[in-house]
Amino acid sequence: MALQLQISNGADIELSPAVVPVSNQEPAIGSSSENAVDSPAPSSGDSNRQAVIICIACFTIVFTACGTLFAFGVYQELYEQLAKESGTPFTGASPAAIDLIGTLAVSFMTIGAPYSTAWAKLFSPSAVAGTGGALFGLACVLASFSVRLWQFELTQGLLLGIATCLSYMPAVTVAPTWYGPRRGLAMGIILSGTGVGGLVWAPAITALVNAVGYRNTLRISGAVSAVMMMLAASVLRWDSKTAERLRVERNGRSGPWHKSVWNVPLINWRIARTRTFVVQLLGTTVQAAAYYTPVFFFSTYARTLGFSTTAGANFIAVNNACNAIGKILVGIIADRCGRLNTLFVVTMLSSVVSCGLWLPSSLCNQVAVGRGLFITYSVTYGIFASPYVSLFPTSLVELFGPANFASVNGALYMARGLGTLVGTPTAGVLIRSSLDTVSPEAYWRMVLLVTALLGAAAAAALWVRLASKVEGRL
Repeated sequence: MALQLQISNGADIELSPAVVPVSNQEPAIGSSSENAVDSPAPSSGDSNRQAVIICIACFTIVFTACGTLFAFGVYQELYEQLAKESGTPFTGASPAAIDLIGTLAVSFMTIGAPYSTAWAKLFSPSAVAGTGGALFGLACVLASFSVRLWQFELTQGLLLGIATCLSYMPAVTVAPTWYGPRRGLAMGIILSGTGVGGLVWAPAITALVNAVGYRNTLRISGAVSAVMMMLAASVLRWDSKTAERLRVERNGRSGPWHKSVWNVPLINWRIARTRTFVVQLLGTTVQAAAYYTPVFFFSTYARTLGFSTTAGANFIAVNNACNAIGKILVGIIADRCGRLNTLFVVTMLSSVVSCGLWLPSSLCNQVAVGRGLFITYSVTYGIFASPYVSLFPTSLVELFGPANFASVNGALYMARGLGTLVGTPTAGVLIRSSLDTVSPEAYWRMVLLVTALLGAAAAAALWVRLASKVEGRL
């Protein structure tokens, strides 16, 4: 019962060297013991209404910040077109150089996770996420005045990624502590905001660019995003049990507060040395290295098949719609069948569809067949690849215990950012290495890389699942 109370009502998210990771056991499919671990227990000060408000607020933040990043493929395709013209900030730039803008944004969205999470504990989730919202709007406005590629990389890339991290990480760290046996569903709904956001933002950005140009589009979208994120952040808070623990920890902290701002321990060394953590670290890193690549290049690849710019944006929107559906439906399945079980299945399927659909599309000589394969891939990749992002944090509670969740979550999200920083630019270089960069065949090397990375992530998920099962039997 003590374990049930701890998980349901909030995690003791402060690292302590004395804490030992809990058993890595995850029940077999159909077992009721996993739900027993997550069983909710009443907590004074918390209510279902508050949990719903938290869910809506977190969804709004993810919808706005991450949804905009997931729509970067629209900018990627636009900037590549401007690269072929003279007198633009992107003249002569390669796809890999332009892709670095989006890569920096999604990488720093999670690279700063340990600091963003620690600051949410030191101050409040509302203050940190609200600051991120204001900085998000500033980054877009500054990008709208940029006149060099490197300036876009610093503003629409680096600064926008830092701003997203300040809002996104408090949201995904606070949310799991509010939910018990339906944690997979709750996180699926919240993180479906990336897909719903991409579904909305991709065609909206395209329409704005056509109507007022990309510079005014950056200004308008930045202003709207800042307002939405700051309003959502205003209601973000820890559950009552976690809030009380953090209050005691802050009161017991010695020295001026400004020294605590940069004193962020990454993770308990006893956890970091375990094979489960190392494999989970490697698995989530290679998955992140592959995950954003198709989304960023959907629009440009669609153009090689003869689709229009609007159609390319629609591919991003369709993929993001399936992204949202996949996270919610798979979240429901995961709550019943086990999160680690489901994590392995969907990751393996995302590798299979990349190899079985996108690769043949890039090598097919018949345009109609290539188009059909790519359309199918846009749908299936959104369904199977996206649930990893929502199942990944929920499984950490079971693997490492609620007391270590926030720190482990921050460290692994940092690894995801580093993986993205390496993987997506490498994919862009592989496109550049082709002799014909305007044909679908130019992408086959990139597709193989994505397939291999996702396959490695699936293997890591399987190892963690089997290891947790064995350790649970010992």
